[in-house]
Amino acid sequence: MDLLGKRVLVVGLARTGVALARFLVEKGARVTVTDQAEAEELGERLGEINGLPVSLLLGGSYPGRVKDYELILLSPGVPPEVEWLSAARAEGVPVWGELELAGHFIKRPVIAVTGTNGKTTTTTLVGEMLAASGLRPLVGGNIGRPAIELVAQQEQADYVVLEVSSFQLDTAVHFHPQEAALLNITPDHLDRYPSYQAYIASKAGVFRCQEEHELKVLNADDPVVSSLGRGRGRIYYFSAQRSLSEGAWLQGQGIRVRLASGWEGIFSLRDIWLKEEHNLENVMAALLLALEAGAEAEACRQVLRGFRGLPHRLQWVAAIDGVDYYDDSKGTNVGAVSRSLGHFQRPVVLIAGGRDKDSDFSLLSPLVREKVKALVLLGETKEQLARLWGELAPAYVVEDMGAAVKQARRLARPGEAVLLSPGCASFDMFRDYAQRGETFQRLVREEADDDGH
Repeated sequence: MDLLGKRVLVVGLARTGVALARFLVEKGARVTVTDQAEAEELGERLGEINGLPVSLLLGGSYPGRVKDYELILLSPGVPPEVEWLSAARAEGVPVWGELELAGHFIKRPVIAVTGTNGKTTTTTLVGEMLAASGLRPLVGGNIGRPAIELVAQQEQADYVVLEVSSFQLDTAVHFHPQEAALLNITPDHLDRYPSYQAYIASKAGVFRCQEEHELKVLNADDPVVSSLGRGRGRIYYFSAQRSLSEGAWLQGQGIRVRLASGWEGIFSLRDIWLKEEHNLENVMAALLLALEAGAEAEACRQVLRGFRGLPHRLQWVAAIDGVDYYDDSKGTNVGAVSRSLGHFQRPVVLIAGGRDKDSDFSLLSPLVREKVKALVLLGETKEQLARLWGELAPAYVVEDMGAAVKQARRLARPGEAVLLSPGCASFDMFRDYAQRGETFQRLVREEADDDGH
């Protein structure tokens, strides 16, 4: 694809927008960057493109005359259905996302992972399994580095392994992974999509351009995901609940994998730290993707022996007075909170709340009644959640994370657990889920230090 001299508008100056601006300038495009925020609000992001020959339309100038451009590129957080983008498309201006643009330049085989939950863990495992086998993966996408940043390094790579979100897939109609996994689907981001069916269709878009010989990896235990097995392409299923003729499944104290090539092996659960069912599903998907791509079984075993999970995903933080504190700040939707609560066989003080994504929190009510000793609620949804769950468990509304940690400590008793699993986005109070989790961890450790733990 020739970008030389092309007039391109980059919408949104978060990390993806910065990466796009740099890439486009390198390719000789005439670049304009637009963002709703004013220059002083953008701070360091604006500094990252300082010196680049780009025009800026910020704050009150956003988005400018869209008819003046030959291509519009969106950051994932920008809804593609907004009125001015629809008008641009009506004028014949292509509206793409960063993943779509990257797909035109990536020449190495792509392994893509999507799903409501577990994407980052699975993507990380695939990359580590390939690397441990002597292969050269580039890992990025919705995790870490934008896909467009990986283009320059692909000559030294064997595979490009990408975590992809529904927002990215919405604007990547020609995205073409040679292997793709859909881990699970539960209601999420319904503030962005008109219906749950629209969200499902977005996730299924990861398979849109695959050909007959290319691989789909699907969760046999998720009825929505397993129903997507109809149609073109080779399919491996994975299951934590039943045996399969091909794919990966739990068998006794191990994971059995059987590939179409006839290769078969067992991966002992003794070698796997993450033994919760949802994490074993992630492991099974990663094994199928990595082994099919040429990873060695023993190398995969070595990775699993050393992999203890990722930050902010049901991460143990500290024990104070016999109470364990867990950071599950990445639990930004109902499905994730359900999985995390299901992990505990002891009373839980749950810290929840944040910015609503039009979630149906009533789906969690049975687990709140069964598992939760008390609720500590904060953020924009605190009053909403207190009304919904207040009759199921005592509910305490607080103003910030510091107050939440102190209240949780007052409520929890030895042998119990305090769990931060918000079920909501973080943007009402924090930059992202990672900052929320880091704040929680710092406050918990301060509590422990104050008592000499």
